[in-house]
Amino acid sequence: MNRSGSILLILVVVCTFPLWFGLGMGLFGLLAGLIGGLVGLIAGLFGAIIGVVAGIFKAIMHLIFGWNHSWDFDFPNFSMDGTTFMVLLIIAALMISRRK
Repeated sequence: MNRSGSILLILVVVCTFPLWFGLGMGLFGLLAGLIGGLVGLIAGLFGAIIGVVAGIFKAIMHLIFGWNHSWDFDFPNFSMDGTTFMVLLIIAALMISRRK
């Protein structure tokens, strides 16, 4: 190869380096995105399987014990909030006032 051919080749390589670098990094990004998508797909399938098993377990527990929203071992469908407390207080006051 003569000197002018080498200079022309070096000039083409230097001028087109950003193009080749960008194409290479684009392919690398595409490959990384595909691998990340595959990992996400596998994790999503694993989560769906666990969700199905947990849903079956929750349905069985609901049918047997009547548990629906929480996993604490409390009376089913009973919550002692402020309204329930006030109703019980009013009932107790009425019972006490009727005795007198």
